[in-house]
Amino acid sequence: MSQPVRLGLVYAALFVGTGASAPYIPVWFAHRGLNGAEIGLILSAPMLARAVSAPAIAMWADSFRLRRTPLALMGFAAALAYGLLAAPFGLAWWFGVWFVASTLVSTMVPLTDVIVFRRAGLDGFNYGFARGIGSVAYIVANVAVGALLARYSPELVLVWIAGAAMTAAAASRSLLPPDTVREGGETSRFSERLAGLGDLVRDRHFMLAVVSVGLIQSAHAFYYSFSALTWKQQGLPESMTGLLWGLGVAVEVGFMWFMEPWRRRVGPRNLLMLGGLAALVRWSVLAFSPPLWMVAPLQVLHTFTFAATFLASLQLVERLSTPANASAAQTINSALSGGFLMGIATIGSGWLYDQVGAKGYLAMAAMSALGVLGALRLYGVKRLDA
Repeated sequence: MSQPVRLGLVYAALFVGTGASAPYIPVWFAHRGLNGAEIGLILSAPMLARAVSAPAIAMWADSFRLRRTPLALMGFAAALAYGLLAAPFGLAWWFGVWFVASTLVSTMVPLTDVIVFRRAGLDGFNYGFARGIGSVAYIVANVAVGALLARYSPELVLVWIAGAAMTAAAASRSLLPPDTVREGGETSRFSERLAGLGDLVRDRHFMLAVVSVGLIQSAHAFYYSFSALTWKQQGLPESMTGLLWGLGVAVEVGFMWFMEPWRRRVGPRNLLMLGGLAALVRWSVLAFSPPLWMVAPLQVLHTFTFAATFLASLQLVERLSTPANASAAQTINSALSGGFLMGIATIGSGWLYDQVGAKGYLAMAAMSALGVLGALRLYGVKRLDA
């Protein structure tokens, strides 16, 4: 088995779980009797904390000799947490257990990115190919779980995501290469890891890049949390929700697999600008509950709002960091994109959904506009001209 395929299977194990939890865990919480504000609170808490939890976990992960070891441990712990979520102990219990599970799984992805993105550069393969395999798994989960929910109880969502987390743990241990955190294989001191983190936080160009990316990516919050419910209110079945989510990720896969030469020519700053402008269009139109024939083309914009923005962020972060603080840099990027900013947007989305329904997408359009303004300022950063 080739290395890109092996690494792609690790992503597949991760995303076959998030492909079920992202659109359908709100359905599970609603099935348990929670309202939109309560769902938004639970989903947003680990995101809000990720600005602290993700760098902290990255520093812990860098204390191991091999990069893959903490990933396997985190996967097993997440599977256990998902299992505990089934206990019917109410809002406080679900809040705490979801916080643990979501924090672990969300941090596994950028730590995997560090390994795969570095390997792609050293070994000369397309990073997007490996990541795209994960996106295919995400589509499979979107469609399969959506179809299953049309016939069975939302309780199956927990079974699916717990099994996926266990699979991700095994894949991390057996399929990731034995790359060391530091050259020579020695472990680093805590003071060294803390200093590298501090350098990043004080770098205004780095922070401008990750905040701009974070605003555009976090504008997906209303879509991630409440698209299934808003489309259901419009009369679309859960199976159609899965197909629509799958369509968005399918074009993302095509972009990652086949547009690599174009991506390199365009450059990360232009990619980020395209992502922000596409997000402005996508969320503005969805706010007015368009018919299905319009929703499908809007899902195609996911290739820019997510994929182009994501790939731009990896390259921007790599150029603005060093190998010594690469883990911290990617987790800070993830912490803002899928963390603090996403958390604020998600908790606000819960309130917006209860108050104005689909019109909540307009707030996401405003976030995208701010991200575009930040992306414009990156054109003056000399360190990105190389």
